[in-house]
Amino acid sequence: MSTGPGADSAPVNESDTHTPARAREPRSRGTFSSLAIRNYRLFFTGAIVSNTGTWMARITQDWLVLSLTGSAAAVGITTALQFLPMLLFGLYGGVIADRYPKRRILLVSQAALGLCGLTLAALTLSGHVQVWHVYLIAFLLGMVTVVDNPARQSFVSEMVGPDRLRNAVSLNSANFQSARLIGPAVAGLLIAGVGSGWAFLINGLSFLAPLTALLLMRQGELQKVERAPRGKGQLREGLRYVAGRPDLIWPIVLVGFVGTFGFNFPIWLTAFSEEIFHVGAGTYGFLNTLMAAGSLAGALLAARRGSTRLRKTVVAAGVFGVLEVAAALSPSFWMFALLLVPIGMIGLTVNISANSAVQMATDPVMRGRVMSLYMMVFAGGTPIGAPLLGWVTDTYGPRVGFATGGLVSLAAATVIGLVLARVGGLKLAVGWRHGHPSVRFVPQARAQAARPSLATAA
Repeated sequence: MSTGPGADSAPVNESDTHTPARAREPRSRGTFSSLAIRNYRLFFTGAIVSNTGTWMARITQDWLVLSLTGSAAAVGITTALQFLPMLLFGLYGGVIADRYPKRRILLVSQAALGLCGLTLAALTLSGHVQVWHVYLIAFLLGMVTVVDNPARQSFVSEMVGPDRLRNAVSLNSANFQSARLIGPAVAGLLIAGVGSGWAFLINGLSFLAPLTALLLMRQGELQKVERAPRGKGQLREGLRYVAGRPDLIWPIVLVGFVGTFGFNFPIWLTAFSEEIFHVGAGTYGFLNTLMAAGSLAGALLAARRGSTRLRKTVVAAGVFGVLEVAAALSPSFWMFALLLVPIGMIGLTVNISANSAVQMATDPVMRGRVMSLYMMVFAGGTPIGAPLLGWVTDTYGPRVGFATGGLVSLAAATVIGLVLARVGGLKLAVGWRHGHPSVRFVPQARAQAARPSLATAA
């Protein structure tokens, strides 16, 4: 289900537990363990069809805007308009997701997303499409996503329960990235062969798959969850809940910086394709496919892991920033292209780790509001970052624009890592482990004990 995550065990009633899920996080049962659950299999199957259509539409939309305007900033504006509603109204979407049945919400939202795709297809195929049409439909897609995203994110736990939540979140990302391998390549062929309108048409029709999957689900097999009653102050209640939880605040802050400044790939890949390497739509689709391959690998690796540690998320964000700077400075097309694979892998690792850590640490009755805040920060920052980095890219060139996003991501990871070390009473320990030099954060008492080991070894 697009716009963006073991059957033998007895069902777990999430409403009966308010212990942070991280404290009882199970060991991994296998990369594809969540697919043993029928409802999740249906969800997964419908999602891969609509995700493929969505990626086709995203690539085609960016290329269409660039063709109509010749401006990377215009591509940034389109992206910003699609995510602006999340910034403005995202928290209200979380309140709705906590208050009403999520399956019912998704039936309405997925149908609305399909209608938006069909409308853009009709405008393009008729030859009447203008850039303001694309802007308007991008904004309408964003309005639907305000409700669809928190409902879809939190619905995962109702299908699989807390024991498989991290695995299902990872498989959702793998699903999305698998579609990303197919969608851009097909979009490139359609743009070059028959025109952009057919890609938009296929996207609109692809939403029939998730709608069918939702209708076929067995409602009796969904986990029972406590729903928030109608009442005043529920949005403030959600904000107060997050404010009192450092284990929720810092992952959200980190993905806010990375999402706002480091994930502006529609701007950078179109600009590098046009201005640096002078390639067409087919090669642009190929670059997106390479990044998707890395993202898929990152998602599958995350699905095998049974635990989430915040420090790994911080380190991954720092590595992500370094890789973006290296790609920005790449002297050749093939070096740039190959670096997109680890960028996709590490970027997806940051997102999955933060997403699953936040969901697992959140009480079920608050999950919709917390995930709406997470998505508001992660995706809602795009209306700020996309036009800003689009302007930097147009004014100073694609290399400077890409490097800027990487440097901000690296700086955010460094600062948050130091803050977490200070809050957690950690110190940097330099020593030797298993015959090799080691640099890591450890509790202060252990850090003091580690110093002599380096001096002795030296």
